[in-house]
Amino acid sequence: MFALRIGLLAEGGFPFAAGESPGWCDRLVRGLAHHEFDVFAFAVDAAQETSGLVPLPPQVRAVHVAPLGRPAPGERRYGRADRRRFAEHFTELATALAAGAAGAVETGAAGEADGQDRFASGLYGLAELARVAGGPGRPLRSEQAVRILERACRAPGAHRVVQGARVADLVAVAGHLDRALRPLAAGWYGDRGGGAPSGGSRSGGPVHGGPAGGGLAGVDLCHALSGGPAALPGLLARRFFGTPLLVTEYGVRLRRHYLESGPGTHAGGSVTVRALTAAFHRRLAAETYAKAALVTPGNAHARRWALHLGAERRRLRTVYPGMDSTRFTEADRSMPAGADDRTLVWTGRIEPAGDLIALLHAFAEIRREEPAAHLVVVETGPSPGAHAGYRDHCRALAARLFPDEAAAEPADAPAAGASPVSFEAVGDPALPDRAAAYATGGITVFSSAVAGFPVGLVEAMFCGRATVSTDVGAVREVIGGTGLVVPPRKPRALADACLALLRDPARRARLGAAARARAVELFAAEQNVGAFGRIYLELVSRRTAAAPAAGGPRPFAHPPEAHLPSRPAASPAPGVRPLLEGADR
Repeated sequence: MFALRIGLLAEGGFPFAAGESPGWCDRLVRGLAHHEFDVFAFAVDAAQETSGLVPLPPQVRAVHVAPLGRPAPGERRYGRADRRRFAEHFTELATALAAGAAGAVETGAAGEADGQDRFASGLYGLAELARVAGGPGRPLRSEQAVRILERACRAPGAHRVVQGARVADLVAVAGHLDRALRPLAAGWYGDRGGGAPSGGSRSGGPVHGGPAGGGLAGVDLCHALSGGPAALPGLLARRFFGTPLLVTEYGVRLRRHYLESGPGTHAGGSVTVRALTAAFHRRLAAETYAKAALVTPGNAHARRWALHLGAERRRLRTVYPGMDSTRFTEADRSMPAGADDRTLVWTGRIEPAGDLIALLHAFAEIRREEPAAHLVVVETGPSPGAHAGYRDHCRALAARLFPDEAAAEPADAPAAGASPVSFEAVGDPALPDRAAAYATGGITVFSSAVAGFPVGLVEAMFCGRATVSTDVGAVREVIGGTGLVVPPRKPRALADACLALLRDPARRARLGAAARARAVELFAAEQNVGAFGRIYLELVSRRTAAAPAAGGPRPFAHPPEAHLPSRPAASPAPGVRPLLEGADR
């Protein structure tokens, strides 16, 4: 018997075969085998829609898929009355975006609260309309939506940055909102015991396994695996059915929007477009943090974002990502044949955020003082097409900084006569996996200029390696006192820290052992699974039960702990009313 039915809400990644699937989600589902899971996933592009799914355990009851990268098939045209309702609700939302285009600092507390209320009113009004008349995709791509946006930008109270919006800008904003609001068109919000099927023509996505119906109305808890579009169905399930919403953010979705649409980016657009789209995502994030029963940021960096956007401290609880430490066991305190503890290892995708250029300049300083040192650059995946030139630049820089040094190599240096910098890739015969990459050297270097949660750094810690890292993102929180941390974009500081460890083998060993102990304690999959298992029970136990039909069962008349396997549910003592029995929603 399953204890609870959990609705996992995802955008891209898990559970699709194409894309970066966060392994912690798969480990969470497999680790909580006594719960039942329905996965509600948005495919971000056509490749994901056709890629199929990763292998899933039997406790995954069904996977419901809806597209984000294209309009849902079978979109309905609104009649006259529905168009009037659309205009009313979209005007509320557009007015909130125009007034909040500059952010909360310029708007002021009172104005921000009023704008957030109008945003919520418009958002939920559109959602209610979508339940009965279909998603708002067609109206959002119409002249009506552009005119409503134009009036909102010209109205009193609109920020000056959007008052001069051009028609082309407003068309771009309407197109962005069309994509951002596609979760409203997913057919996952039917009434309890009926309603539209989860994978019907309205959602445009298949149902893999399980019955065709049974949308969000039937789950006990919604767990959004990120903010943004993934959390939007959870907000609607909370509003329509009273379902508790849990939001986990290991990478801040709002921050990702800012980075992807900033000045100079392909997706950025004009100042007006950036201001209005950023206002939408900021207000959606604020609404998510306000309505979630609990938010579980994966680090202090994500926690600060949530607090800045109005999340209450009492509803924030840090839960670190759960990582599989077993595959790194072989690398712990071991060096394969041909490896050298004077070798520095860098792993990751070669792109500007990783700042490999700073490390190459730092390594030039290191070689001047420690000629036996070597650097192995290991690519863990292909660099995005936009950064292909950066990879070539790094290789050219390494060749210029370290020409043929055959005559200068010490006799005891490994691979004498070869370049002290080598470029490898995970999947090569000598490096079948990332654990093998960390095992090639005694020190792992993390030189990034921008980072969220440093997964590669935790992997190196599991391997028992001493680390030198730049102080970005959650690095300092992850490392604790088990590695050296230096300012980003400072090659001299990076070189000094590496030299300190190269010259002190005993310190390297101490830091490596401490790093592994810290990683196992905080970041092992068992810690993550256990934390979420307790959170699931806690949140559902707070939920009041709906009034049952005559003679029907009373949902959650007993706390969910009573349904755990191998634990008989104790009957209440005579005269004692069971917890939450008969409580109204």
